[in-house]
Amino acid sequence: MKKRHLGKNGPEVSALGLGCMSMSQAYGTRNDPESVRTLHRALDMGITFLDTADAYGTGHNETLVGGAIRDRRNEVFLATKFGFLQHDGAQGLDGSPAYVAKACEASLKRLGTEVIDLYYLHRVDPQTPVEETVGAMSKLVAAGKVRYLGLSEVSPRTLRRACAVHPITAVQSEYSLWFREPEGRILPACRELGVGFVPFSPLGRGFLTGRVGPAEDLPQDDFRQQVPRFSGENYQRNLSLVHGLEDIAKGMGVKASQLALAWVLARGDDVVPIPGTKRVAYLEENAAAADVVLTEDDLRRIEALLDANPPSGERYSEAMQRWVDRD
Repeated sequence: MKKRHLGKNGPEVSALGLGCMSMSQAYGTRNDPESVRTLHRALDMGITFLDTADAYGTGHNETLVGGAIRDRRNEVFLATKFGFLQHDGAQGLDGSPAYVAKACEASLKRLGTEVIDLYYLHRVDPQTPVEETVGAMSKLVAAGKVRYLGLSEVSPRTLRRACAVHPITAVQSEYSLWFREPEGRILPACRELGVGFVPFSPLGRGFLTGRVGPAEDLPQDDFRQQVPRFSGENYQRNLSLVHGLEDIAKGMGVKASQLALAWVLARGDDVVPIPGTKRVAYLEENAAAADVVLTEDDLRRIEALLDANPPSGERYSEAMQRWVDRD
């Protein structure tokens, strides 16, 4: 697996990471044995940038990942997140300094490690100035419990305020052929500030693989039931993008998923996508995208396809959209 740096002066990581959320929630039934096999296979292939969070499966994911890598911790660049309330069934955000310290201790215990390589604020708490949250996170770095700091789904203004308190190594945001909003403001801000960019859902929550049906055909507990883009007429309109992507991919001798990931990788060496899966077969399919080289003609054809097929429907429900930080 090729390597990339997270930001101008950040650590070297695998060019593709592995998002671990689906191993514990949102996309169907858990299968811990298969998830562990997937994690081990990722390490064997050189995919060493693993992404989890305390919110995934209410701690289950950190425990799963921590157990799987216990004997191979030195091979892993381990990222986790905090900020969603994780007690007494509460729902909301907490970026208060007291919660920062409490959440970190809990994550370290579940992960079975003495240090977290990259610690993200999962979502900005509107009740706590980001300077206070990042200030508390910087104390974790000083204490040797965390190596690098990150933010997720933040605005350029918030990123600048955070960087004034402590260096931010990475910003995580949704980004794919299906969602290009980061190109407008946050990706340029990251580049100006020397911050790495980590796209999650680079396969459009599975849509760009061509293997995901409409919301009404998904299990009731599947997160995509709540995503407008997968519902009704939106889904049917969005299929034209997938069909076009499949046609281009077929002509290149690759899969649609590999073409979609290759496009994200081609956005710059400071971009490190973290496609998620809990299956070894899909992991191996995704990993092959790192070797797909797109020509200028390939990129023009993809741009033309995107221009002709803009996304239909919002990427989040109205309730979830309220948790995205915007200026």
